[in-house]
Amino acid sequence: MKDDAQQPAPAEMRQVMVGLGLAMLLSALDQTIVVTAMPTIGADLGEPENLPWIVTAYLVAATVVTPLYGKFADIHGRRIVILIGVATFVIGSVACALAPNITALAAARFLQGMGGGGLIALSQTVVADLVSPRERGRYQTSFAAVFVTSSVAGPALGGFFAQYLHWSLIFWINAPLGLAALLIVNARLKRLPERRHPHSVDYPGAAFLVTASGAMVLGLGWGGTRYPWASAPIIGLLALSACFWAAFAWRTRTAEEPLIPMRILNLRIVRDAIASSSFGLGSFVALSVVMPIYYETAMGLSAHDSGLVLIPLMVATVIGATVSGRMMATVSHYKIAPLLGLGAGAVAAGAAAWMADRTSFVTLNALLTVVTLGVGTMLPVATVSVQNAVDARDLGTGTATTQFFRQLGAALIVALFGALALGGGRASYIAETKLSPEEIARLVGSFRLVFVALAICMLLSFAFMARMEERPLRAERRH
Repeated sequence: MKDDAQQPAPAEMRQVMVGLGLAMLLSALDQTIVVTAMPTIGADLGEPENLPWIVTAYLVAATVVTPLYGKFADIHGRRIVILIGVATFVIGSVACALAPNITALAAARFLQGMGGGGLIALSQTVVADLVSPRERGRYQTSFAAVFVTSSVAGPALGGFFAQYLHWSLIFWINAPLGLAALLIVNARLKRLPERRHPHSVDYPGAAFLVTASGAMVLGLGWGGTRYPWASAPIIGLLALSACFWAAFAWRTRTAEEPLIPMRILNLRIVRDAIASSSFGLGSFVALSVVMPIYYETAMGLSAHDSGLVLIPLMVATVIGATVSGRMMATVSHYKIAPLLGLGAGAVAAGAAAWMADRTSFVTLNALLTVVTLGVGTMLPVATVSVQNAVDARDLGTGTATTQFFRQLGAALIVALFGALALGGGRASYIAETKLSPEEIARLVGSFRLVFVALAICMLLSFAFMARMEERPLRAERRH
């Protein structure tokens, strides 16, 4: 293993961040850009009843491969694994653009997800290799900005391409972006120290984890939409998931070197950081999914306008992450920012629930902006705390494990919020449906429960962050 005691020069680090940001943007953007183009895709390719597959296929693949990317990065080095991920993603994108039918498109989306699933965690791992924990928070804010940019720009770009050009452009655009990411990442990381650690891959454990998490994501994605929650397919998928989670837990405790080592899971700081970020980030993702329903039905906004009013929520997340990340480099008690932010977010969510039937649009959006600001303050602290706690040999695995459980947590909370939001029956119809006052009242009642659940999730995120050990951040990198 080559090494270098010196941190890369600022100019060189900026170039690395551009390449990593592009790689992360590929993965994050493709989770949002497809949604607004789905009706057009269905009209063009047919089989509209199978449209959910093009979202579900990507989500399943991206979730299940994340821990494997972390393990392979620890074994083979970060650069080659990122290059493989980006190349696989681009190949999948081209296959998506050329797909002749929905079945082929869903298969290509699965391939895309297998490429994009580890790019977020791998990008964070590379920064952890190059920058000390004390300085790392400020770089994590750049990744938060990429994530939020994709959340805002994805639906807008997807709708624009589908309406004015052609839906296939939402996949073709990945080719130049992916090529740029490949060239920049390869050129910059090749000049920097490559860190590899000897590991073996627990393939039986990986198979258990892939099956368990895949069945869970499918069950949660289809429950209440494709099939009723109490239907045989959903119960069967969740039961299958539970069985394979049990098998994975057994394998983790008995294997000589499990996929997710017990030395990582036994660290309470890791468990607390994962739990806090899962509840916090899951709340953020779920809000971005369900709030357009509320804005377009109860408040009569157009689909375009409902997207615009989400922008303050997204921007607040970046602001919170930026403030918190920069504080980590200057203060010893770096949990102050997320504790204040999450606490304020819990209070704001509670106020939204209390005033759900008599609040104005401006007041509601302001309260939810406070919530997302609080989520932003938590994200860099949780990620850097995990990286600061694990051994250098487990840096990739630890970062990927955190990202994996965040994604699973987000899937659970999105399913919960969706079920609560759809509790209003006809009030959950799309914006073009004119709702009666009674239906709007039912919708408001449903979203009161959403905001109560939001407040509980924020309180849980606060509680786990408060319990998380505040270890001093190292001023040097661990090799």
